[in-house]
Amino acid sequence: MAFVSVLASGALFFFGTGLTPIPLLTWLAPIPVLVPRLSGWKAFGAGAVAYLLGTTNSWVFYSDSHDMPLWPWGLVISIGSALAFGLSTWLFHRLRDRSPVLAALAAPAAWISVVYLVWVSNPMGVQGTLATTQADFPLLLQVSSVTGAMGVEFLVLFIPAAIATLRLRSALIACGVGLIVVSFGAIRMSSGPTERVALVASGQKGWAADLRTDRSLLDAYVAELKALPDGVQTVVLPEAAFGSSDPATLIPPMEELAQRFTIVVGYAEWTDAKYNYALTFPGAARYLKHHDTVSPPGDSLTFAKPHVGIAICMDVNHRNPSATYAAAGARLLAIPASDEDENGWQHSRTALLRGVENGVAIAWGGRQTNLMLADGYGRVIASEPTGSTGFTTVISDVPLGPGATVYTRFGDWFSWLCLAFTAVILCHANGLLRGRLRKAKIVSTRRDEVA
Repeated sequence: MAFVSVLASGALFFFGTGLTPIPLLTWLAPIPVLVPRLSGWKAFGAGAVAYLLGTTNSWVFYSDSHDMPLWPWGLVISIGSALAFGLSTWLFHRLRDRSPVLAALAAPAAWISVVYLVWVSNPMGVQGTLATTQADFPLLLQVSSVTGAMGVEFLVLFIPAAIATLRLRSALIACGVGLIVVSFGAIRMSSGPTERVALVASGQKGWAADLRTDRSLLDAYVAELKALPDGVQTVVLPEAAFGSSDPATLIPPMEELAQRFTIVVGYAEWTDAKYNYALTFPGAARYLKHHDTVSPPGDSLTFAKPHVGIAICMDVNHRNPSATYAAAGARLLAIPASDEDENGWQHSRTALLRGVENGVAIAWGGRQTNLMLADGYGRVIASEPTGSTGFTTVISDVPLGPGATVYTRFGDWFSWLCLAFTAVILCHANGLLRGRLRKAKIVSTRRDEVA
């Protein structure tokens, strides 16, 4: 029975997570290993192996990835997340007979505790979590404005765990929580003033055309931008679309185009080190990427307009600078990006979650990715994969976000609550274990006395 449960759960995780998830299956995936009566290492092992099987859906991508190769990082992610789900499964089975509701709460809390600790300690942050699988369901995502995306992460495990207790009370509580979350989402979502945004990306695969030796890509971009229709207000080009030791060649044509619209373009400067930043025109103001494992990181904010902040690609894997921009008055983030094709949807939706958390619209413009425009409530206005040749252009009116949220102001309070709850539950579960061992010892002693 345990073997069948592991295979069923692993198959559901395989199709319900990863780079092209089927969202409904994400909710079903935990149930097969939670319903059967399992104990001890069997419960832990069932959860860990099931989740590990699910993570194999990304191994082909990892094997060809430059940023996240299968060895060692892909396997570290797979094994680490499998162990985290094993812990959640063990806690659930440890507590379900004593308190089904407590068991249903403990499983997602333990999972979030591990994910959150990895998130804040890992220089690359996190992306592609369970919450990301639900990124195209904005009604559900609104809880992120209060709890952060970890609130969605919690729900994706709590509701199936509550159902898996096979107790009516737990199932009714899960239904009630789900209804509250969806109702909150429906009440919160509205619309506001719009900004017409264009995302323009070439089919360029390499990193940063060197303007010192080749102007052809710059000339092609200039022609593409000149052909944009009237009414466009902001244009976003990819991360490191161009590069050299001096952006002087880039500035004149961009300043000329900036008489029509604001432009944000990714630029790589090669001097004593590689600097990955974005330039905004008019003015050629610079934003240095905050989170980068190769380039020196920046720590300041740059606004293309009073309501338009700038971030770059991996910045969205972290809470900041998105939250600090929202607190400073941003209503839209213009984000030059660069992915590896297959993870383009996933990473664009990570950016979308940052937008909902902080009430800012997202203009995700890059190469080898999914160009995406989304409002501050997580509604995707336009999404288009970049092409392998030629230019891909997306233009749409994007409602500006409502601005700073509860999460913006109070940060990761929900994740810390889950950490504290998990610590208490682990102590409680350990106490139950000691109690059972003590009882077993007493029974054994009495048997010996009788003998």
